[in-house]
Amino acid sequence: MEVFRRLPPADRRDPCALTIGNFDGVHSGHRAVLAQLRRRADELGLPTCVLTFEPHPREYFATLAASAPAAPGSEPRAPVPAPARICTERDKLDALAECGVDRVCIAHFNASLATLAAERFIDEIIVEGLHTRYLLIGDDFRFGAKRRGDFAMLAEAAARHGFELARIATIERDGKRISSSAVREALAAGDFARARELLGRPYFISAHVAHGRKLGRTLGYPTLNLPIPFERPAVEGVFVVRVHGLGERALPGVASLGTRPAVERNGRHLLEVHLFDFDADLYGKLVRVEFLHKLRDEAHFDSIEALTAQIDRDAQAARAWFRDARAERND
Repeated sequence: MEVFRRLPPADRRDPCALTIGNFDGVHSGHRAVLAQLRRRADELGLPTCVLTFEPHPREYFATLAASAPAAPGSEPRAPVPAPARICTERDKLDALAECGVDRVCIAHFNASLATLAAERFIDEIIVEGLHTRYLLIGDDFRFGAKRRGDFAMLAEAAARHGFELARIATIERDGKRISSSAVREALAAGDFARARELLGRPYFISAHVAHGRKLGRTLGYPTLNLPIPFERPAVEGVFVVRVHGLGERALPGVASLGTRPAVERNGRHLLEVHLFDFDADLYGKLVRVEFLHKLRDEAHFDSIEALTAQIDRDAQAARAWFRDARAERND
């Protein structure tokens, strides 16, 4: 799969079948869109292309709103938070590749793109930038400055420029819409079974193991340290996990994802994983952490002794969860 950090260069702009969206999580609804895109692309003899954005447009507007001064004499408005991120860019690209996408263009969402008129978005990006011959969108797709672009505008442009336009209805399960928002709600609630239904796969985060402060090792609980590259992950707390990528079988463990209030202030998000009965030099290894069960929220501790005692309890609870899961499978 080809990945472009902008529109493809002029000599690489082959005609394509295109869809546009954030694709956070690449959930079952996204996969239905990508399957339809793949089918029609094959019928037309075209490569498939996904246009996505970084950062998420709502992250951009949330940051913009937070930095804007309040109008004189007005009460400051509570900032609208950016949506929590379900997956890393690595996991999103891997999922798109698994769905048969041939090309991904990651557009930097900035002031220029945020203020781009809908008509120019069509002409400069869809038509000239990507040479679109088939465009598939969701039924709630809006685009351009102030979200003024809609299906009717695209239909007029399709007739004028000669590309085929289609839209796909919202995908539902049990009468409820499958969406990134629904996945975020399930993850925030620690409902990994529901998240798995919506995603069509287990929930995981992949990253390379990085060097840390090695505090866990001094406490008797060495950890794999995986930096989280965004401010609002969709999960936070302490979890029972399995780690893939270190052998033929996934390894059981317990993990903490958060800013580590127990050991530092104003820290960045970090995923720390302690593997049971396993210790090796894994720096630089790419691993996939699968979340199975939430044990508790993050907490502050007044002493290292209190922190260590809680880590002991978390590890015991995680081991008990795996024992119970094995017993249930054997029933």
